[in-house]
Amino acid sequence: MKIWIIVPAAGIGKRFSRKMSKQYERFLDVTVLEFTLMRLLKIDHIKIVVTVSANDKVWKKLDIFKKSSIEVIAGGEERADSVRLALEHIKEKAKKNDWVLIHDGVRPCVRVSDILSLISQLSSDQVGGILAAPVIGTLKRVTSKGCVSLTEDRSNLWEAQTPQMFRFTLLYQALKHAETIGWKPTDESAAMERIGCSPRVIEGRQDNIKITRQEDIVVAEAIVLSQQEEV
Repeated sequence: MKIWIIVPAAGIGKRFSRKMSKQYERFLDVTVLEFTLMRLLKIDHIKIVVTVSANDKVWKKLDIFKKSSIEVIAGGEERADSVRLALEHIKEKAKKNDWVLIHDGVRPCVRVSDILSLISQLSSDQVGGILAAPVIGTLKRVTSKGCVSLTEDRSNLWEAQTPQMFRFTLLYQALKHAETIGWKPTDESAAMERIGCSPRVIEGRQDNIKITRQEDIVVAEAIVLSQQEEV
């Protein structure tokens, strides 16, 4: 059974506050997106589909996109649109129960060992699941006026990460349903939940951070350098 990996990279990163899209910021000796793809390419028997903005010309200058196992297609306005378009791109080749992993192009710190753990633990599951980490901070519910109204019980709260891994047909149905009702889920798990599925949670490491703001680049570089002995 083939494993497909979809990497949404069509966003402009409004919170990044830079002219350059965050996936193309320099990260160690390459770009953020290149480093992320380098990690994903360590997984055997995969095909990677990267979604980029229709106006994006930067990816064409990067050597990593010469790899035969990577394809590039135009994404959509939102993440859910990009993933759905990628699924439509592969639907003639993918089998009903093939696994599809979706991984943020701006999560370069993910460890290969965590991805392999996700694949292994979900191998016989009929739906799929996500990498996630238990919430460790104290969470406050805040009013519109900026006042604390409640301290949340964090005992059952987890922060969703990627990769998120689901069966091809179920994921496609979930995202088509979201499109039909005009809803934009912020991750694939939310779309699966909406059609009645219960994705499993596989614990990942806290250092699998998503680059959202400029200062995250420095933090992510430090994390990667600390991982050199074990990725």
